[in-house]
Amino acid sequence: MIVLDEQLMDPQIIEDFENWYKGAVITILDLRPRTQIGDDAIPTLLRKVKQPTFITINYSDFWKVVAASKDYCIICLKLSGGRSLEVSELARGVLKMKEFSTKKARMGKVISWSDDKMSYYT
Repeated sequence: MIVLDEQLMDPQIIEDFENWYKGAVITILDLRPRTQIGDDAIPTLLRKVKQPTFITINYSDFWKVVAASKDYCIICLKLSGGRSLEVSELARGVLKMKEFSTKKARMGKVISWSDDKMSYYT
């Protein structure tokens, strides 16, 4: 399951993911509808679903801030909001990498991607 952060709720972004990802694609608001969700609540919400990969462009609030957990994977893309339509292809590239290509391999990792490098912590 891919869970998109609220900045990525554009129907085009969701459709782009659904065109290549075989599992469910939802937004974080689907996990707790009709409420405002603070960034600090997201790890708790992710633990309520099985092996989610959470994708965000809210880089500074997640990278090296959120603890890694075996229950989820977080991909932090360092992009401006104006580049949000690139998210699906960038995430697809990250998920094609050997160390992230299966749910089992990527769970427990918080991944950082920027134009010039990719790294992660566990």
